[in-house]
Amino acid sequence: MSIKDQMDTIYGEFPVEDIPWNFEEPPRVLVDLVQTGVIKPCRTIDLGCGTGNYALYLAGEGFDVTAVDISACAVEIAKNNSIKKGTPCNFYVADVLGDLDPTGSTYDFAYDWELLHHIFPENREKYLSNVAKLLNPGGRYLSVCFSEDSEQFGGKGKYRETPLGTRLYFSSENELQDLFASYFSIDSLKTIVVEGKFAPHKAIYAFLTKDK
Repeated sequence: MSIKDQMDTIYGEFPVEDIPWNFEEPPRVLVDLVQTGVIKPCRTIDLGCGTGNYALYLAGEGFDVTAVDISACAVEIAKNNSIKKGTPCNFYVADVLGDLDPTGSTYDFAYDWELLHHIFPENREKYLSNVAKLLNPGGRYLSVCFSEDSEQFGGKGKYRETPLGTRLYFSSENELQDLFASYFSIDSLKTIVVEGKFAPHKAIYAFLTKDK
C-alpha cells in the first residue's frame, strides 16, 4: 500500500483523537520560535500538515499559511477545522516529492513536523531540493523527525514498523547534518525530547537557513 493510501485510510477510518501524531496544541519548539520573534509573521508553508492544527496556530498568530498533505482525507479535515475556528488558511493535497505547492508561491518559512521519517533516504535529496526551491533567499526551515536513539517501535534498526502499519526511517544527527548542509546553512541541529501522545520520544531538531 502506498503512503498516500495508508494515510487516507488512517485519516478516513480513525477518530482524529486516536491518531498518535495528531495534537491540537502546537509543539513547544515551534511556539518558542514564534514567541521569541526568531520567526515573525510571514509567508509560510506547512509540509505534511495532517489535520492542520499547527498551520492554524500560525495563521492565528498572523502568518500567511499554505499547508499541504498527501492525504485528501487529512486536507478535508483541515479545511473543516479552518472553517470551525474562523481562521483562514490555504490547504492543498500535494505530494512533497512531486509538485509540492500547487500555487507556485515562494516562502520565508517552511517546516515539517515529524514528516521526514516517512521519507526514506533515497528520496530525501529530491525532497530537500523541493523545499529549497520553495524558500526565498534567507528563508528559514524547521524540520523535526525521529532519532535513531528513540526507543519507539522496538528501539532498534533504522527502519521500524508501527502498529498502524506504516514504516518509518530513524535518522542520526550525522546523516542529517550531511543531508541538510547541501542545501542550507545549519543554525541548530540537536537531539530533543518530544512529548508524544502515549510516551515521549527522542527526535532530531534542525533549524536551517537558505543561503542568499
